[in-house]
Amino acid sequence: MDIISIIARLLKDTKSLIEFEEQVKILIQNAFTQWVGEIFETLDKTIKQKKLEDGWEYCRSDNRSIQFLFGNVTFKRSLMHDQKGNSHYPLDEWLGLLPRQRYSPLVELKVAELASENTYREVADILKEWTAVSLSHTTVGNMVKHVGKTQAEADKALVEELEIADSLPEGKKVDYLFSEADGIFVRGLEKKQGMEVHHAILYEGWETNGKRVSLHHPVVIMTTESIQTFWDEVQAVAANTYSLEKARFITNSDGGAGYTAERFQTAFSQSEYPVLNQLDTYHVAQAIVRTFGGGKSEIKEQIRKAIQTHDRDQFTLYLDTYESTLTDEKSLKKIKEFRSYILKNWERIFDWRDKVENVPEGARGLGAMESNQRHISFKMKKRGMHWSKKGAEAMVKVKQGMLNGTLREAYLKHRTRSTKKQRNLKKAIRMSQVFKQPVRPSIGVKRGSVALYSSRSSAMGHLSKILELSF
Repeated sequence: MDIISIIARLLKDTKSLIEFEEQVKILIQNAFTQWVGEIFETLDKTIKQKKLEDGWEYCRSDNRSIQFLFGNVTFKRSLMHDQKGNSHYPLDEWLGLLPRQRYSPLVELKVAELASENTYREVADILKEWTAVSLSHTTVGNMVKHVGKTQAEADKALVEELEIADSLPEGKKVDYLFSEADGIFVRGLEKKQGMEVHHAILYEGWETNGKRVSLHHPVVIMTTESIQTFWDEVQAVAANTYSLEKARFITNSDGGAGYTAERFQTAFSQSEYPVLNQLDTYHVAQAIVRTFGGGKSEIKEQIRKAIQTHDRDQFTLYLDTYESTLTDEKSLKKIKEFRSYILKNWERIFDWRDKVENVPEGARGLGAMESNQRHISFKMKKRGMHWSKKGAEAMVKVKQGMLNGTLREAYLKHRTRSTKKQRNLKKAIRMSQVFKQPVRPSIGVKRGSVALYSSRSSAMGHLSKILELSF
């Protein structure tokens, strides 16, 4: 019975379209997992024969299972010894399968991407419902750590390359670059233990779509490592993305420890222009509310206006007048801290558009960091989540890689076949006669009322044509 007849029989014998679709899904999964397994085994025979001709020694055949999105593929492959006596599974090496790897690279990558927006248990449930993949929430966490580590290693390599480079990379030329940085704390595993996620964003300006405004070409850097490691990564990403010498840097932060103007100046020191750093207006407004309360009041408006007009005398006068009316220690302490914070950062309280000539068309005030911090807070602070050091670092690197579009490239960097290996694999497929094997019955549908035993010749013929076009 061919595949068309099987599907027609399924349609006839099932009671609803839902049941029919479920049975077809099982049919496709079983058929494809069997066919892929057979192709792997046929390739293994061809590769084994070539290795024997090269002087290798055959030892034995061992089973292996790999979980793909379309199902679990089980196959036998040869264990062989090379001329020096070293052990190899040549098929594994040709396919790019790592020792003890149970899931395909695509499964691992998709699990990490799903986990960036869902809990680990939710990811396991989603995959079980929509794919042939079944795994535990613990396995999901391990995959996130593995995938996130590859992005972290790629960032580290970028820093090391910049340190030993004789000259700066040739990046994109821009007139203005904007950068904001801040930290956000997430809970650790121990009681009252937390860790800071350092977060920076680079962008070229703004884009408007109707009333909606978004950042133009944003690039993010995130890490839970030391503050120095964070700024090294910021510098490396900027230097490898842009041509910095002629770029004017406009930066924004709350001025807290680790996010000072000096940090920005060092990170972007390749620019021939001084780095402008302004105090984040959100944190100024937050400090006013924290000191004077959330409701409307005359003193709040006076203080806010004095800061906006950069009138230090008026600011001091209003603050002294208000302070003289207070008697309790708590309120006096708030005023003292507010005064210190504003005066310490007085020279940084400005609108960058008032400091430069030829302001770009459509330029806006800075302050994108708070909304961008939601990428971290929505995932890592909700529902009382607690994180290990490795788990937190892996998650922020997965988030960074997804936002920047670099996660897949970083993860697959050491999984992609070299030109030589790809050429050899093509040759092996041509030699293997993989589509000329004797007809064997398929596994068929394991569940349901229909027992299926089908020739695979027709479907394999279609696969043959597809692969011939590919190779």
